[in-house]
Amino acid sequence: MKVIPAILPDSYEELEDKVELVKSLVPVVQIDICDGHYTPYPTWPYKKHDENFDAIQREEKGLPFWEDVNFEIDLMVVRPEELLAEWVQAGAARIVLHVDSTEKLGECIEELHGKVEIGLAVQIGTDLEKITPHIEKIQFIQCMGIAHIGKQGEPFDPRVLDVIGAIKTKFPGTLISVDGGVNEESASSLSEAGVERLVVGSALYTAHNIPQALDYFKSV
Repeated sequence: MKVIPAILPDSYEELEDKVELVKSLVPVVQIDICDGHYTPYPTWPYKKHDENFDAIQREEKGLPFWEDVNFEIDLMVVRPEELLAEWVQAGAARIVLHVDSTEKLGECIEELHGKVEIGLAVQIGTDLEKITPHIEKIQFIQCMGIAHIGKQGEPFDPRVLDVIGAIKTKFPGTLISVDGGVNEESASSLSEAGVERLVVGSALYTAHNIPQALDYFKSV
């Protein structure tokens, strides 16, 4: 199983600290980016003006430990089309677009095509038909394993297993990630459902031994 640590950063310093904990253990880290509109609360860099992000945009510095890991940017924002250029500029290797976050999903995908890997995120209840026109231009689908996004530590919602099954039937061969609610109890069910990637946040960063926790998730 491929495991991607997820960070919901309150500040650049928190992002830096958490990337440092896993940079030698995994090739990819996900940064959850929230604007406080699509989600209840904003995260770095939209919580308040941040000079570090300005410096990243000017290419005076990079995302923390960018030489050691690649970054998957999960854009939990309204109108992601307004923010794509700055995250490509920041060095994203993958960008996740939430299907229900914009009426310009096709335009977003066209803008990103050939620049980064593209994932489409679906919540429980999202109409999967919205993915159909874009399936040939994306690299993976991210299923949200919780009922309410934008917070870590939310309980796993087993209804996501039905969403995974529907995606397997509708889009066979498409790589599936699950983000949210991934813990030692849910990981085995997700593996049995055929998920290829687990995006793990609080269950990893609150673990007594992070390398050991990563090994467990990789082994399911």
